[in-house]
Order: sequence, then C-alpha cells, then structure tokens
Amino acid sequence: MGREVGPEDVSARWRPQPGPQAAFVQSEVFEVVYGGARGGGKTDGVLGEFALHAATHGGLARGLLVRRTRTALEPTIARAREIYRPSGAVWSESRSRFEWTSGAVLYFRHLDNDADADLYQGHDYSRVYVEELTQFPRPGPIAKLKATLRSAGAVRCAFRATCNPGGAGHGWVKARYIDAGPWAVTAEDGLERMFIPARLADNPRLADADPGYVARLRQSGSAELVRAWLEGDWDAVEGAFFDGWSGKNVLTPFEIPRWWNRFRAFDWGYAAPFSVGWWAVVGDDWPHPAGVLPRGALVRYREWHGREARTGAGLRLTAEEVAAGIREREAGEGVAWGVADPSIFAENGGPSLAERMRRLGVVFSPADNTRVGRAGALSGWDQMRARIAGKASSGGGGRPMLFVFDACRDFIRTVPALAHDPARLEDLDTEAEDHIADETRYACLARPLTVGAAKAEPARAPSGWDWERMRREGECVSWKAM
Repeated sequence: MGREVGPEDVSARWRPQPGPQAAFVQSEVFEVVYGGARGGGKTDGVLGEFALHAATHGGLARGLLVRRTRTALEPTIARAREIYRPSGAVWSESRSRFEWTSGAVLYFRHLDNDADADLYQGHDYSRVYVEELTQFPRPGPIAKLKATLRSAGAVRCAFRATCNPGGAGHGWVKARYIDAGPWAVTAEDGLERMFIPARLADNPRLADADPGYVARLRQSGSAELVRAWLEGDWDAVEGAFFDGWSGKNVLTPFEIPRWWNRFRAFDWGYAAPFSVGWWAVVGDDWPHPAGVLPRGALVRYREWHGREARTGAGLRLTAEEVAAGIREREAGEGVAWGVADPSIFAENGGPSLAERMRRLGVVFSPADNTRVGRAGALSGWDQMRARIAGKASSGGGGRPMLFVFDACRDFIRTVPALAHDPARLEDLDTEAEDHIADETRYACLARPLTVGAAKAEPARAPSGWDWERMRREGECVSWKAM
C-alpha cells in the first residue's frame, strides 16, 4: 500500500497562497463560499483543501465535488491530477473518483437537473464541494447535498463552494452569501456560513505564469462582464434583461395618497413560488426626496413572495390560503382590482383557482400574458423594460415609470439579475427566479404605455406643494408594512 501521506507531505507539494485562499483552506466555518473574480485561485483552494483534509483524516475523509455539467468537470479533474498524484492518489475513471492509499476518496459528479440531487440521499460525506454555485438556478439541490454531510468517525464536516457573479443562480447566491458582506459570519439553525472574496490579485502565481491573462479578459466582453470577472463585482450583471434598472427605481417608503389607484398582480405557484405585488398608480406628478414621480408611474409598495427560503421551492399553499393571506395584507386598503396569471382561470373538473379565491373576496381578471412579439405595440417585456428605463412616452419625460419600495426585497434581489434566454434573446432565462418578473409584467400590461419618444423636459412638482402639511392634514393614507 505504501507510506501514508501526512499534512506536511501535502504542503511540500501544494500550499495555499497567503490571503483569501489560505483563509478558505483553514476556515472552521461550516459553510464557506469562495467567490468573485476569475483567476482568483478558487479551484486550487477547493482541491488543496481536500488534499489536506485527506492527509489529516485518512480513510474517514470522504468528499463529493459537484459541477453542473460533466464537461465543466474536466478542467477541474485535470488540475486535480497535478495536485494529487504526488501524494499517491489514483484516478479511477470507472468510478469517477480519486482514491488515496489511506482510503480517502473524492468523487467528481455533475447535476444536470435538480432531480439528480435526490440520487445522493443516504450518502455520507465529510466534505461537499460545489464549483460555480451560481450555475444552479435554485438552492434546493444544494440543500439536499448538504444533508449528506455526516461522519460516523466524528470528523468535522463542511460545505465549500466557489462561484463568479452571474448565472441563473446569481440572485439566491448573492442574497444568501454575498449581501452580508465579505468575511462576515452569519448563522442559521446553529450552523455558520461566510463569504470569502476572491480577486485576481490574490493569485500572483497565475499572473507570473500568464502575464497576458488580464488583457484577454478585458477584451472578452462588455464593461459589466469585465467588472464581474476582474473585480468580482456582484452588482455588475452581464447580459441583464432589464438593463435600464438602477438605484433611481428604488424608493424609500412613503404614504400612498388615498386618491391613487391601487391594484394587485398575481403569478400563481404551488410547488413553484407564487408572487403577489401591490401597485399604486401615481395620480399626478408627485414630489419625493429621490425626485418627482411622473403621473402614470407604477409604484410597487408591497409584495408577497411565496417561496421557501432554504430550497427556493413554493410554499404549497392552497388557493384559499393564498386568498386569506392577500386579504390579511391589504385589510383596510382600497385595492380596486387585480390581474392574475390566466392559468388560474382554467376549470379542470371543478371550480378554477380564480373562482375559489373569488369566494373569499379576492377577485382577479385574466392578465395579458404576452411576453414577446406584439407587432405595433410594446410587448410584455418591452412594456416592463420601457417603464424601468423611462424610454416610453405617456408623460415619462425620460424618467423611470416603474418604482419599487426598498422594502420589496425579493423584487430587488431577483429582477435586476435576470438574464436573456441564450436560445431566444428577446425572452428572459426562465431557469432563473422569474415569478416576480412575470407578475410585474402582468401589472405593466394592465397599465400599458404608448409607443413613442419620451418627452425631453422633465416634469416639476406644482408650486406650493407642502409635503409635511399634506401628511398632517390626512391627505395621504399610511403605508402598511409588508
């Protein structure tokens, strides 16, 4: 069998670079995501971490390394050969794993779809690694893999992942790991997690070996892509479907005037998430600290995203339970009407979902479900994009015609990160979290803008408006918290 390899033998052949890579390898936090710029040494960090783990725990070290496709695994396997061969590890093609003489093993697998994660129920691993975490549209399969982390030999188990900004899972990864801030340790159910940022500057070995790497990256795409790849900028979304989105679309909450028309939009989901958005139509040019809101603009002042945070799946609520939740949230408000996903009006051997909700006092009309291709008019996505960017007429004057209260966190988390469908560029990538976008599209088509050039002259608040006086004299109704 040969001499077993200890940690000192591994470090003689491979050692982490000082900084983030060393912190990643040495961290005792249960869940660590190492991400950001390309070329930051993330793959080496993953492979080196298991090499040290195997050298320390021998046959009790059992690892699983996952990527979305088999093709994507190939360069990782090639790099693993370079790191592991000196320590005596042997690659088994038939079992798709590296085997150490000590009994340690590291499996390399791919998950083509979410259901593939079910195949690992009952497995035991002391390490689970996921490369390119943002390529997974939903967190559910990843949560199932984490459930395999257990050790009969009392080895400290851990989950490790790497990723770059972008991809179908950009939104949920950013919300779970990135938004708390780099190096910040947060906890859930007693288990800690942390994000370690990766920068190209943290990998001087690559710069020495390939001096032209940075120059090639700078020529590889748009400014957003270069920022994401070189700087690890999670707010730079390459190929964003709603490329006009900016901070101008986000408002601090204010009291909605009682004369503004209010309505709700609804995208149904049971096993998948549902989305309810409450919208107010600006009745006249309206002053706000962020600027005047144009007449006819839509303001999203509340939302309800029916999503299970851990898995990204739907809440599995019945139509009656959703209707009760809607009534509770809008109690005392004058919500005049609602539009909903046309699918809820289908009668399949019994009352439709819409009819079941109507019986509880929540009434919807079928929404216009147009996505693309409306000749002579702005299509569904065009309506939404035009409102976000302020590119249509109807009094916008080049200003946004769609705003979101900053309390609508799920809209802000998901919609700006949505990307084009690579097979149909005029549509968005439906693998990502698109439920809120669909519901917003229904709202926009319920209040369609006309095609035409925007007015150049921005509107100004009428003279004599006294915001504080209006608040004191009750000319506004209180905004209700979500």
